[in-house]
Amino acid sequence: MTITQQLQQQVSAAAGLDNWRNLPIRQQPTWPDAEAAKYVLDELSQRPPLVFAGEVDRLKDRLGQAAAGNAFVLQGGDCAETFAGANADKIRGRVSTILQMALVLTYGAEMPVVKMGRMAGQFAKPRSKDTETRDGVTLPAYRGDIVNDFAFTEESRTPNPQRMMDGYHVSASTLNLIRAFTTGGFADMREVHSWNKGFASNPANARYDLMAREIDRALKFMAATGADFEALKEVEFYIGHEGLLLEYERALTRIDSRTQLPYDTSAHFIWIGERTRDLEEAHMDFFARVRNPIGVKLGPTTDSDTMKRIIEKLDPEREPGRLTFITRMGAEKIGDVLPGLLETIKSEDATPLWITDPMHGNGFTTERGFKTRRFDDVVTEVKGFFTAHKEAGTHPGGIHVELTGDDVTECLGGSDAIDEAALETRYESLCDPRLNHMQSLELAFLVAELLQDFPTAEVTGQDNW
Repeated sequence: MTITQQLQQQVSAAAGLDNWRNLPIRQQPTWPDAEAAKYVLDELSQRPPLVFAGEVDRLKDRLGQAAAGNAFVLQGGDCAETFAGANADKIRGRVSTILQMALVLTYGAEMPVVKMGRMAGQFAKPRSKDTETRDGVTLPAYRGDIVNDFAFTEESRTPNPQRMMDGYHVSASTLNLIRAFTTGGFADMREVHSWNKGFASNPANARYDLMAREIDRALKFMAATGADFEALKEVEFYIGHEGLLLEYERALTRIDSRTQLPYDTSAHFIWIGERTRDLEEAHMDFFARVRNPIGVKLGPTTDSDTMKRIIEKLDPEREPGRLTFITRMGAEKIGDVLPGLLETIKSEDATPLWITDPMHGNGFTTERGFKTRRFDDVVTEVKGFFTAHKEAGTHPGGIHVELTGDDVTECLGGSDAIDEAALETRYESLCDPRLNHMQSLELAFLVAELLQDFPTAEVTGQDNW
């Protein structure tokens, strides 16, 4: 192929990537200096990709296997990452929590677990209102560190396009550390299991001690049979975030030299939120054109017709692993809504991956102004998700959780019995409440128990996922 032909292919592949600019769009900041924003976006378009097309394709294959019932997906991380929180200790805490959960889920599911962080890019947040008023002062709403700062001052809340470049650099350093942790021995399953044994030995978590001891026996059996634990010290770890700030996502979209197809290189996996998934608007148009696996949040108002139209828009070729539905319906509503969608999908020629987000449908604000969630409601929604799939004969493909590796007090309940008074002691989230380290592990053990009621996959010759 000549250079001219290659250039023609690239032009063809890029066609339509800016069509979203002519469509209605939601949840975008208004930059006070348009020229400064253009300069930053031009700079970003020339920067190296954060992830690579080959990695994206591998994740799509993994997600396709999960959709077919041969794997399970765990996605977890901050509600909204902050630049200040991108330090080694906090990143290590989140990664270790996900690895601990994944080991338990692998045992419960008896199949590989795809590990994915809401990390290295989860900086933009949708807001219910464009402004916030305190004591008679009205300022722009906080839209995440990639747009403005949380401090309630005019200077902090004014959208600053330089923050997009800061977000790129923080994402790069976070991803670099994640790769080091997951390929340098930190992910050795024997070490990860030793952390979980401490959790299960706590009297408050006695019900999980048996499973922890069973995992311990399984690892000892593997060692006795000569399993190559050196080869099991590395794991695949992917990153994903909500693709909210379209200018940033477009600036990091590249044409792959192998396939001449466009990939959003800001993350391996991108999802579209409940507020921005209108079929005729900008977000759906843009993400229909890139080759990443795409997730779509489905709330309690989703009907079967809308679901089918989303499939046609984002997955017209019915590619395994291309489309993930992330349900976030609330503990009280999932049993009413999800069964109908699952029955509809059985009559379609599509096999999307189904993941539950048991966090976003269960939030409320206490009398003292703390946004929180009840751990019991999170568990109830997870159980509703599994029950609906069991009755439909479909595969519950994964779980999507807002969590941290720190001992924060943001969600009520769990084995530590966090009450409303305790919320004030270590409430650190700038947006939505997260499960702390102990609550996250407790949820993993509960999900592992639920997974044991489903058929296991025939898995042979797998890499260490």
